[in-house]
Amino acid sequence: MTDLPQRNRSFASATTGLEISIVTSVANAPDFVDLCSLFGYYAEEHVVQTGDGYLLGLHRLGWRKGEEGLRVNTGEGSTRKPVVYLHHGLLMNSEVWVCLTEKERCLPFMLVEKGYDVWLGNNRGNKYSKKSTRASPTSNAFWDFSMDQFAFHDIPDSIDYILTTTFQPSLSYIGFSQGTAQAFATLSIHPTLNDRVDVFIALAPALSPAGLHNGVVDALIKASPDVLFLAFGRRSILSSATMWQAILYPPIFVRLIDMSLAFLFNWTSKNISAHQKLAAYPHLYSFTSTKSVVHWFQIIRNKCFQMYDDDVQAPLSLGASERYYKVAKFPTRNIKTPIVLVYGGSDSLVDINVMLRELPKHTVAKEIPHFEHLDFLWAEHVETLVFPQVFDALRAYAGQDHLKQKYLTYGALNRDIYMKHSPGFSTDESSSPLAAGMSDGETRAETSATKSPDASIELVHHTGPAKLPGRRAPVTPDTPSPATVAPDLRHSNGQKDKQGLSGLGVFDRRQRRSGSTSSSKSTDSLAKFGEGGIRVGVSKATVGGISSTTLAEPDEKRDSNKRKK
Repeated sequence: MTDLPQRNRSFASATTGLEISIVTSVANAPDFVDLCSLFGYYAEEHVVQTGDGYLLGLHRLGWRKGEEGLRVNTGEGSTRKPVVYLHHGLLMNSEVWVCLTEKERCLPFMLVEKGYDVWLGNNRGNKYSKKSTRASPTSNAFWDFSMDQFAFHDIPDSIDYILTTTFQPSLSYIGFSQGTAQAFATLSIHPTLNDRVDVFIALAPALSPAGLHNGVVDALIKASPDVLFLAFGRRSILSSATMWQAILYPPIFVRLIDMSLAFLFNWTSKNISAHQKLAAYPHLYSFTSTKSVVHWFQIIRNKCFQMYDDDVQAPLSLGASERYYKVAKFPTRNIKTPIVLVYGGSDSLVDINVMLRELPKHTVAKEIPHFEHLDFLWAEHVETLVFPQVFDALRAYAGQDHLKQKYLTYGALNRDIYMKHSPGFSTDESSSPLAAGMSDGETRAETSATKSPDASIELVHHTGPAKLPGRRAPVTPDTPSPATVAPDLRHSNGQKDKQGLSGLGVFDRRQRRSGSTSSSKSTDSLAKFGEGGIRVGVSKATVGGISSTTLAEPDEKRDSNKRKK
């Protein structure tokens, strides 16, 4: 008995020593490949040349541990795996996805373990893409790019390279922060690319932020975004960050980053552990152009997700009137790819109501109330709060056509998953439509995750008695062979179901946008399986920590009446 305290101290000391060793190894890892090898994963490096001559680095994680000799997506006779593409945020590179202290909290590693062929992209100018066939990085011409070039070249050229290399017809896209904005822009201006992206999952989405937390800096930047050129020049922005990182004591460097984030965005970073910050912050910064940051402040100033304005007018000038001059917007409402937004309720860069007004009606939004921006990469409970949302969306959409049936089914599947963890609700797990497309082991693993004290429960409720025909479950790594999904996702007694939802605090509200029309493709698919007109209303329900919102879709009868008038 007298030895017990000593044993506990020895165990605590060993545990602390192990954590410090992992933190040091991750923080000091020189590149993406070495970060992956720390956890036993083999990574490939690829280079894609854009149409305007930039050479972009791509990274690939296609093999579980022990599968290194397996031929994956190389054509006939190889193992076929669905492809997922991840893209980083502003002033970052692909390392931010894998610089975690625990494998279970690393999204790329978990996707690999679930059987996906995972690719990670990089923007021009960053650590892995600092080369061009037409200009030197020491010239102003090399850094003369904004988000326009990311949308017209980097993202579509990277996707084309990946699909060509893997012999796959389509992939799923997961973006973080600016990586989501680049996808919004790319899909809006490349209509045919929508058919090659099964689903777009936006983590901490960015479209048209309200501004910075500090009033003085916010006012200065909004008054004249070009002031950044005077402060940082016309090449890369914050190039000295790497110098400060090299000379500062790591805890001081972490404190400096935290203070900067609080000053600019009012983020507390309290959901990210001190060890994780020490490991990840050395990989946080990567090069980008000053022009791309100026582009963001133009968007903030004009409250519009627009292309770069090369002819900025003074606020009081006659030419500034929209009557004479208007910058082209990214037509984001034209996007046909299914969109799933997962955003933080404490993220100052996200105004979900503004965002939903600029996105197509099939967009699904899910809130994690206490999450901030960087939490979607490195928070302590990211594996229980964020990853299940990603896996559910991939399972529901990957490998299918963009039919309206998918949007309805996805909402109903989420309701089935999360309602069975709510008080007073009971159902046979084997009857869950989503469980039909998962292995028993995975079903138990994910449902247990939602029961964590820090995990949240989500309800998705679509109004209207939709009767869905029997459909085939998507072929994903979790469903090697197709399985028939239950055709009727409602409870047998509609009245009781309605009462049960009311008791759980589900609030339905309807929202219509005047002057907007849905695609004929969506309308036709709606008519195929609808009876008497299906109404998909706005629904926002919160139980626990995650709330979900979907946009309204008017029924055909109402549309036809409007046309007659």
